[in-house]
Amino acid sequence: MIAQLYTCDHHIYDLPVLLTWTVTHTGSVPCDSFSVSFVYEGDMGEVLEKASGFLAWDQGQIMLRGIVDEYAVELGPGGLTASVTGRGYAARLLDNESRPITYESATLSEILRNHAEPYGVTCREAADLRAGSVYTVAAGTSQWKALDSFCRTYGGFSPRFTRDGLLLAVPEGDGCRRLTIDAAAPVLSCVLREDRYGVLTEALVIDKTRNASYSVKNQALIDKGGQCRRVIYTPGQSTWAAMRYTGEYQIERSREEERTVTLTLPGSFPAFPGDRVILDLERMGLSGEFRVSEAENTFSAKSGSISTLTLQ
Repeated sequence: MIAQLYTCDHHIYDLPVLLTWTVTHTGSVPCDSFSVSFVYEGDMGEVLEKASGFLAWDQGQIMLRGIVDEYAVELGPGGLTASVTGRGYAARLLDNESRPITYESATLSEILRNHAEPYGVTCREAADLRAGSVYTVAAGTSQWKALDSFCRTYGGFSPRFTRDGLLLAVPEGDGCRRLTIDAAAPVLSCVLREDRYGVLTEALVIDKTRNASYSVKNQALIDKGGQCRRVIYTPGQSTWAAMRYTGEYQIERSREEERTVTLTLPGSFPAFPGDRVILDLERMGLSGEFRVSEAENTFSAKSGSISTLTLQ
């Protein structure tokens, strides 16, 4: 993999051969991230100080376009080295708060215009969505949450970013790649985990203005003996549909990491978030189709290239 830095005064700098690197793709939140290290050269000081953007390439394809959060220069047993870390473009929306706004029959294009475009985010595709009621962005809400909540409430999907930093405000399609893993595959490790901690059994949504409440229950976990309730207060004059969605959304979010498979493979970039992995590992009792929610790819001279896929 090769990498470039973009400086705040619009220059491009090609980094030396990378000693180690890690690129993690989620497409959503927590956002994509990267970390690279390389031999420090004498003319790098000003470049690192002005570095604001990052671009990684692998075999002629963009693997990640992101922003620089931190750099460090270290003198140690391995000589003089430097490292740069940062995140994908979702960070631009996560790091900025919205002012409180109440919309009447807002459209997705209006939400994008107010909560994404002012922060240098370009939308490649956007669904044709319109709020059927009042949509409120509360004080302290990040620009990402303002956009994500609108898409989830009125479209049933979460927006995501491509590897080259473009926003996709549309549902996932069927054009994903499929990777088959069976007993013959070179699996380095595979971990099946079911974690019930924090998974909600009930979300009680209360509208204090109307003195109304709506309860959504996670019956599957209740049947297993689970008991974890949350009470959520919504802005005044919430519709029943919005209250039901709020409860279902809170339960689904709490369940996202309840059951996961972590798969480690040799090599780099075998799959990306949204791709499907078809598992047939009889010894672990694992079979079926799983969605890739996170893909972490690392390289070092000691271990070579390793890819870790989180499946849900």
